[in-house]
Amino acid sequence: MSIFSKEQEQRLLEMIRLGQEMTSRDKFNLIVRLSIPSVLAQITSTLMFFIDAAMVGKLGAEASAAIGIVETSTWLMFGLSAALAMGFSVQAAQFIGANDMKQAKNVYRQGIICISLLSFVLMAICLAISPFLPYWLGGNEDIASDASWYFGICAASLPLMMIGRLSSSMLKCSGNIRIPSIISILTCVNDVIFNYIFIYIFGLGVIGAAIGSGLAYAVACCIETWYAASRSKEIGLVGERWNFRPEWHYIKNAAKISLPMAAQYVMIDGAQIVSTMIVAPLGTIAIAANTLGITAESLCYMPGHGISEAATTVVGQSIGAGRNKLCMSFARISLAFGMIVMALMGVIMFFTAVPLMSLLTPVDEIIQLGAGCLRIEAFAEPFFAAAIVSNAILLGAGDTVKPAIISLCSMWFVRLTLAAALAPQYGLYGVWIGMAIELTVRGIVFLLRVFKGNWMKKAI
Repeated sequence: MSIFSKEQEQRLLEMIRLGQEMTSRDKFNLIVRLSIPSVLAQITSTLMFFIDAAMVGKLGAEASAAIGIVETSTWLMFGLSAALAMGFSVQAAQFIGANDMKQAKNVYRQGIICISLLSFVLMAICLAISPFLPYWLGGNEDIASDASWYFGICAASLPLMMIGRLSSSMLKCSGNIRIPSIISILTCVNDVIFNYIFIYIFGLGVIGAAIGSGLAYAVACCIETWYAASRSKEIGLVGERWNFRPEWHYIKNAAKISLPMAAQYVMIDGAQIVSTMIVAPLGTIAIAANTLGITAESLCYMPGHGISEAATTVVGQSIGAGRNKLCMSFARISLAFGMIVMALMGVIMFFTAVPLMSLLTPVDEIIQLGAGCLRIEAFAEPFFAAAIVSNAILLGAGDTVKPAIISLCSMWFVRLTLAAALAPQYGLYGVWIGMAIELTVRGIVFLLRVFKGNWMKKAI
């Protein structure tokens, strides 16, 4: 059968649920089959973001810096959205693994209700701080207005984006990674189209980039939620009786998963924000090079995120089926696959650093500075993969407290300490050296956590 065969994926997933023995080839095939659509979607997303960043980059260093100064804060919004979604979808994965589709549907319904309410609260907070955020982060008058508008418009799209994120996570944890991946590609295409219209045709610049992204998320939300609610046999809600009364056991379990994850995102993105504050005094060129360098690096680590989504699915369903030995086998295969792929991507990034940066900006100073940063980071990519995939493995079992603690200590006590110490002497290169060392340390600690095996006792 073709590696893209949906029937083959379902057959392999059913082997987990039905307690059938799986060969090493079966396990690897399942991980690859689940990973490939997500990896392709992640790579396509990154390529589209390249085009997106290049569109803004054509407007000049100030435009790139305006987005860059609030970019880490935008990641924090998106990270909190992902944490809330995973609190419900990990439960669904474990219920599906136990062949309990009724409870999986109940979890999805409760997730829609809870996340709808929380998204408006988060949106209101972000809108309230948007006029002041660029100044808090060290931005100057040249970029503050555009940065405030960009962050505020992104915040206004949160309710639809969060519901879409929930539906996407639920589909992935049910084993359907194909549809969310297709929609992810469509979202990126729409993002480029809408950005072109609003940035260039309507002449709105940075504000147009935010409007284009918001519209792309809105379209994705409508499609993903419709598909999950009406077409999925595992989590579909058509014909189900809706009960708007809170079912506290689902919400409590979601909180156990989501709150440590949310804290982890706050700590990681909070550290990124502090890192931005360390970079800001280095000047507009450094801010732009840092922002575009991070965008370029994402091409390297997006395959790791694609593999991690497959790892969460197979680990969650194995835990739900009570098959701990199979679960550990999936963990080992996922880690090896992710580290090998990202090591190869690191080699490619090292030798193509200048062309990658050239795609994002015509400014030679930014290109050279960003390329040097990418070459520093390339050496850490295998361990970054270890951290990404390990985190996803632990998430599949509902183990989110220890990963949050690991990330806290790593980001704040290693990365920021090194960045603050090295930036005065080595400039932006010092910040990226600190980042590379921190990713290596974090990856090693996560590997030790996974292979110790205690996390399998954390299943909700």
